[in-house]
Amino acid sequence: MRPSGAPWFETWAEQGFRDQSLRQVVRVNTGGTEVRIRVSNAYGTTPLHLTGASVGRTASGAAVRPGTMRTLRFAGSPSTTIPAQGRAVSDPVALPTEPREQLTITLYFKAATGPATYHQVSMTTTYRAEGDHHRDLDAIAYTDKVEPAFGSWYFLEGVETSGGRPLPHAVVAFGDSITDGFGATIDGDDRYPDVLAERLIAAGRPRPVLNAGIGSNKLLTDSALGGDAGISRFVRDVLDQPRVGTVIVLMGTNDIQLSDDPTGESGRATPPVTARRLIDGHRALIRAARARRVGVVGATLTPYRRSAGWSARGEAIRAQVNEWIRTGGEYDTVVDFAHALDADGTGRIQDGLHMGDYIHPSPAGYRAMAEAIDLAAFER
Repeated sequence: MRPSGAPWFETWAEQGFRDQSLRQVVRVNTGGTEVRIRVSNAYGTTPLHLTGASVGRTASGAAVRPGTMRTLRFAGSPSTTIPAQGRAVSDPVALPTEPREQLTITLYFKAATGPATYHQVSMTTTYRAEGDHHRDLDAIAYTDKVEPAFGSWYFLEGVETSGGRPLPHAVVAFGDSITDGFGATIDGDDRYPDVLAERLIAAGRPRPVLNAGIGSNKLLTDSALGGDAGISRFVRDVLDQPRVGTVIVLMGTNDIQLSDDPTGESGRATPPVTARRLIDGHRALIRAARARRVGVVGATLTPYRRSAGWSARGEAIRAQVNEWIRTGGEYDTVVDFAHALDADGTGRIQDGLHMGDYIHPSPAGYRAMAEAIDLAAFER
């Protein structure tokens, strides 16, 4: 989640919503018999009035499967007011789900929301309708989906499934746009955390795999473009998630390649990015995870030679950080994403495994990353 007003591109977040229904499609990684959602006003400066909400099993596009629409309530009420910087959790509703099934969540806002708390790159299509259509099964009213081609999610912090057999511990993928999935297929759910979830299901060990990636995010510093620094948001976005057992950490590339980012920390001068500072940042995440008895998997920083932000100095820092991740022995285990994308050690993502910009993987690249992960890392 991030505040609106990011300089990368315009979204619906800047203006917010008024007398509009917002329909968002997500995929759950474990099944169950009940569903509830979390709605966030984390970056709001005024209370957020949610007039109505619903959840149902996705048919196609913005349509919901007949017989599956459920009204969501909050402490028994169909509406709720969320204070600035707060969140609301819906009451659970009976709705059977299967692993990797898509759910459609609709939020209706009668009153103006103001600028929205949102997730900038969802790689899914989000739909908007004028007026109250949060209980519509069909997609007729949802004529508006013209926003950035890779989509955004608004106010929706999480979807929880429960019931049935006891849920295993969750895996959280923590990182920047490479974890977020920029370059994956729109509405294809083929980011590396998606493929990891599919591998776990195929192995007969399904478990929640939560994607806590944020595009342009840095490990050490906040920025208007990339949101709260990784070391600042780690507790909220990882350790405070339900039943988290393991986190995969892939962080630091943007600190290196966007070291002169003009949107960082309100223009304040920051110390130069060095391998030592990045390693100390990783150590802070390891300490925080171990204090909560959460397993920590270190991921090597992926190559980006020939991309716009590459420099010889940055490459040297990446090499030093990766050497520490591989040999330092401080992570519980390591996944070598750099090798998965660059088996020959050229410093450049192999052709066919990047989306064309030499820094973000293609769907094939994300699959290669997920297949490099040893599933034994998630035994806890």
